[in-house]
Amino acid sequence: MEYLEFELPIKELQEQLEKCQIIGEESEVDVTETCKKIEKKLAQTKKDIYKNLTAWQRVQLSRHPDRPYTLDHIKALCGDSFLELHGDRNVKDDKAMIGGLGKIGDQTYMFVGQQKGYNTKTRQYRNFGMSNPEGYRKALRLMKSAEKFGIPIVTLIDTPGAYPGLEAEERGQGEAIARNILEMSRLKVPIIAIVIGEGASGGALGIGVGDRVLMLENAWYSVISPENCSSILWRSWDQKEQAAEALKLTATDAKKLKVVDGIIKEPLGGAHSDREATFLAVKKAIESNYEELKNLSPKDLVTQRMDKYLSMGVFKG
Repeated sequence: MEYLEFELPIKELQEQLEKCQIIGEESEVDVTETCKKIEKKLAQTKKDIYKNLTAWQRVQLSRHPDRPYTLDHIKALCGDSFLELHGDRNVKDDKAMIGGLGKIGDQTYMFVGQQKGYNTKTRQYRNFGMSNPEGYRKALRLMKSAEKFGIPIVTLIDTPGAYPGLEAEERGQGEAIARNILEMSRLKVPIIAIVIGEGASGGALGIGVGDRVLMLENAWYSVISPENCSSILWRSWDQKEQAAEALKLTATDAKKLKVVDGIIKEPLGGAHSDREATFLAVKKAIESNYEELKNLSPKDLVTQRMDKYLSMGVFKG
């Protein structure tokens, strides 16, 4: 297991516990009490660290290499029922944006989300989770199909941003994202959007308009990443912790600012520390939110969604 810098005290105690257990197994010495003490200290240290995370530490957790990605969630939620659909019917199939039909229980959903890679080869293949315009056009094509057949939509957001390359701009990156925001705001089926990792800028917004927008506890959602914010304001990445704090990008901040509707609790230690518990929490969140939305008429769905977004940022003087 990979440990982040602020998790090193946990790593040390974990190693001590393992050594203690090996001594107990390989010799006649009774180390039960010692092991119990280390276990107790380990549990307390975990609690102390994870209950007081800074904004930057949450950003680091959201990028943890072992954190479950979109396809991990979909496979856990849908099993073998997931059918991936490809292509935007225009340019090509964007591997950074995946989508398709899948079932949770007896209910079919259209899943759309950004997919990152696990190693150098797959990261290049998935373009580091940064979609080109054809990715957003594929997402819209699938969402329009879902609307046509009355299928609810679930989007899973995990991207450091839309791909900023020259060819992406040439093919209309800004237009593709703007089109998605416009079209999603008036789709006549329930949309549940979940930020499962990084939710950066227009790359996240391109599939982020929903009747319910939820965030995993250690995900982040912001107009810019802390590093890029730091490089613009301070001309270096050194102030990224300060930038993360100022951006109010954590799930708690987003909920307080009414940018998202709910927070999905993660196991102690982050989503990667207990994947099964994370998948179960996401599944329950999708089912309970769909239960609330499924009986609304298409007109009410669209009206409520529009009202929700129009009221953002409104304040009384």
